[in-house]
Amino acid sequence: MVCITGWGHTKFGKLDNQSLEDLIIAAGSEPLADAGITGADVDGIWVGHFNAGMVADGFPSSLAMGIDPGLRYKPATRLENACASGSAAVFAARQAILAGEAKVALVIGVEKMTHLSNPDVTAALGHAAYQKDEAGLSFPGVFAQFAQAYFDKYGDHTQALARIAAKNHGNSVNNPLAQLQKPMDEDFCAQVSDRNPMIAAPLKKTDCSLVSDGAAALVLVSDDLVPDMAKAVRLRGVAQVNDIMPMSQRDLLAFEGPRRAIHTAYDRAGITVGDLDVAEVHDCFTIAELLIYEAMGLAAHGHAADLLEGGVVHAGGRLPVNLSGGLKAKGHPVGATGVSMHTLIARQMLGQADAMQHPGAELGLVFNMGGSGVANYASILEPVKA
Repeated sequence: MVCITGWGHTKFGKLDNQSLEDLIIAAGSEPLADAGITGADVDGIWVGHFNAGMVADGFPSSLAMGIDPGLRYKPATRLENACASGSAAVFAARQAILAGEAKVALVIGVEKMTHLSNPDVTAALGHAAYQKDEAGLSFPGVFAQFAQAYFDKYGDHTQALARIAAKNHGNSVNNPLAQLQKPMDEDFCAQVSDRNPMIAAPLKKTDCSLVSDGAAALVLVSDDLVPDMAKAVRLRGVAQVNDIMPMSQRDLLAFEGPRRAIHTAYDRAGITVGDLDVAEVHDCFTIAELLIYEAMGLAAHGHAADLLEGGVVHAGGRLPVNLSGGLKAKGHPVGATGVSMHTLIARQMLGQADAMQHPGAELGLVFNMGGSGVANYASILEPVKA
């Protein structure tokens, strides 16, 4: 087994005064101190970073050497898998530990986006679509196809999407690291207005995640080192599932890649969805979170809205989802997102999530997705008890 023993996290948002290197050093320093180790104790560095032309620093892995002199000469690698680049780094570090190539791994996820114009960010993110058929299609346009397909089959779910947006913005108030720490009215989210324009019908501005800068970091260790650590969270079961890229060749509403990843992680952890206490999932758009509820097995196809009406996925509910505010309000610096999710669920497992804490949480799900349900990473986390 592999465990998380330290974490760090910058604030997400428009961070004009911090470069990509600054973010890497700020986030990467924290988990070393948190785990009570130095750079000399680290066997390798894994950096999740999408980039796709968004910054000039296209070779970020070795920038991590600036965190601690003891990291010099340690192997460092950049991982990229679209919006799941952070989880790609977590999984690669875990695999190196399981293979016996490392005992201690430093994982960093980072992205710098807000210096670009919205069209430039949209174009860069669009590189994660299937270029042969989907070149030029924005990701709001991609997920608008999911939403329209859902509406066509199950009826207009505008109100359900508005409830997801309002829920996640309400949760963000309790997260000092979130980009937008403010509540948002459900009725406002449901209506098209000057402040909430239609971006790609039926998705409005409030249905879309944020353009963000930020970084998060973790220390992973082999389980034989855990007795020497003050705290630890075990990666009890993980799964990566990649689906084919062309949307035209997939049943969009089956969301088969996410479903397979999540349920494979359940199987490997020896649990069911009913055992989970809390989850952080990839709400790049509100329709994605709705579909993820069904992929998790929380609701049958077409019935995910029932979870919102019943409060199941809200703070204080049976299985609260995105207590951090999610990508919708916490922010979505692409390469940092998966590492951030693992950090926040690890904090939940140890009762260290402060105002975000779900009482008694002992089993958590992370689901991070790249592209239109193409690169799918699911992790089940649990605390290591003395």
